[in-house]
Amino acid sequence: MQFQQHRSNLSNQELINIYKYLLLPRMIEEKMLVLLRQGKISKWFSGIGQEAIAVGSTLALQPNEWIMPLHRNLGVFTSRNMPLSKLFMQWQGNKEGYSKGRERSFHFGSNEHFICGMISHLGPQMAVADGVALAYKLKNENKVSLAYTGDGGTSEGDFHEALNVAAVWDLPIIFIIENNGYGLSTPVNEQYRCKNLIDKAIGYGIEGVQIDGNNILAVYDTIKGVREYCIQQQKPYLIECKTFRMRGHEEASGTKYVPKELFEEWQQKDPIKNYEAWLLNENIISTNEIENIKNNFKQYIESELLTANETKKFEFNTNEELKDVYAEKLIVDNQYLIENNSIHHSQFTFHELRFIDAIKQALHQSLQKHSNLIIMGQDIAEYGGAFKITEGFVNEFGKHRIRNTPICESAIVGTALGLCLEGYKSIVEMQFADFVSVGFNQIVNNLAKIHYRWGVAANVVIRMPTGAGVGAGPFHSQSNEAWFMHVPGLKIVYPSTPKDAKGLLIAAVNDGNPVLYFEHKLLYRSITGLVPNDYYEIEIGKAKIVNEGNDITIITYGAAVHWALEYAAQHKNISIEIIDLRTLLPLDYDAIKNAVAKTGKVLVLHEDTLTLGIGAEISAWINEHCFEMLDAPVLRCASLDTPIPFNTELEKNFLAKARLHQYINKLLNY
Repeated sequence: MQFQQHRSNLSNQELINIYKYLLLPRMIEEKMLVLLRQGKISKWFSGIGQEAIAVGSTLALQPNEWIMPLHRNLGVFTSRNMPLSKLFMQWQGNKEGYSKGRERSFHFGSNEHFICGMISHLGPQMAVADGVALAYKLKNENKVSLAYTGDGGTSEGDFHEALNVAAVWDLPIIFIIENNGYGLSTPVNEQYRCKNLIDKAIGYGIEGVQIDGNNILAVYDTIKGVREYCIQQQKPYLIECKTFRMRGHEEASGTKYVPKELFEEWQQKDPIKNYEAWLLNENIISTNEIENIKNNFKQYIESELLTANETKKFEFNTNEELKDVYAEKLIVDNQYLIENNSIHHSQFTFHELRFIDAIKQALHQSLQKHSNLIIMGQDIAEYGGAFKITEGFVNEFGKHRIRNTPICESAIVGTALGLCLEGYKSIVEMQFADFVSVGFNQIVNNLAKIHYRWGVAANVVIRMPTGAGVGAGPFHSQSNEAWFMHVPGLKIVYPSTPKDAKGLLIAAVNDGNPVLYFEHKLLYRSITGLVPNDYYEIEIGKAKIVNEGNDITIITYGAAVHWALEYAAQHKNISIEIIDLRTLLPLDYDAIKNAVAKTGKVLVLHEDTLTLGIGAEISAWINEHCFEMLDAPVLRCASLDTPIPFNTELEKNFLAKARLHQYINKLLNY
């Protein structure tokens, strides 16, 4: 029969064990469908008919190799021997599940079992596999990572980006396409025009093969061989598994869109029935043994479900929910901490540095201190980056740590996350902050949420050269920090001085959470300041007073700090308190409250456009928490609600600085 050619040297007992691993997820699913009808779970994505792919590929890997599964890969979880009672708790939304009730079905991961939790945007998983494989390569470990996608997922840009990066960087990854004929209800003839999806492999200069995804031994044998190839050749591999799902995309969607004859055809190709029949035909197993296995599994499932149902009633804790948004800081070393602008390290020496040089020094010292720190970005190696900040780094630290990337922001952010799973730190340089839009999904849905969802610390810093004043037009000058202020799990820092630029960047590398580090391009070479030559941190989340006054308070950050200081120097008749926020997420509300109490009149100044900018949040918070302290309404001075123009005169008119005097007078005269 069809299984014989793939038996290889497997013993009868090994073949029976494979049968057990194949059967278990089917029987669990049949129970889950009963629970769904009973209203005991809310949603289910069935993999009935596709079990051989998840089971065969998982068994072919080592148990400490990372897998990036999707909705229909229950066999990954069961083949990694995850406790079924805990899986039931997960599917029931119980706090004792893997995500504390915060995620559903298979949107969770487990470090212990080397399974990375998926997000609903299916493509990003593949780039995370890039990062894991890169970590294996850097460690010289003989391992592969494995990522699944569906036929529909191959249409996503993330598929292209992940395969391209894997090919260019020669990463040991197995990409598996589960081609079940439909992306929800859309048939493959409406999804792609190539004859077979495996035809895409040649476009990336990699090897690929199409196999029968319903043949458990074909899957197992192929993956075993491909794994050895990926390790020996240090290259990725694409596998298309032809299969079919016998249920809907999820149970509520039904199957009316599928022709009846397709069900009849694929029913004859059922992976479990056919493998079972072959085992019987080859006298590898008996009918009694099969019945015993099924009875044992039935008892096991019922027992594990009973254990899951005996958990205590769900109780939530608001403080715990808020606390779990961020990971605990990875490195706490007060020896290197500068608090409230005071130096606590007696050995610090100072040098006058430009803003850009302070950033470079922070990167250099971080690379020296952390041998597991990787920097990635476009043109950052020999060329030194668009602004020459990493110039010379590749000669000292090597191309394995200072990595030029293809133009694929989404894949590189995903790669950074994958590196974290294997204990690496990473810094991603956006050539311009404006370009982050094409990596938006990875940042807001993968990096930001991962710790809250299943407890992984995403130790990723994304450098964001930002801001106007250089006449670069609407795609190289916009301020987009407010895009991310609404995303729990991110931290956002925005220094205004060389000393803060260095200290905040070092702190970001040490933080353990995803940090967006905004660095204003106009400040790069226009300002200087005394900077400790040593390695030190500025605490994230702490604002500072940069000018003391009693008449009005200006709350600001970035280049606008210098606008405010310049104005204060030119109008010494006005006593202006100036607060530099430095960190935008989380905001230093204590500093804001103290500033309001001191003067009673507050102007929030920022370079970003007015509507729904950061000033709106600060103004609303002051109104809600500090209303009694106010002697005037909180005013906002921001840039025009237009894209940033190219012409320098138009740009000056666009910027908030053009209206600063008007707003200060309005506040003073209230």
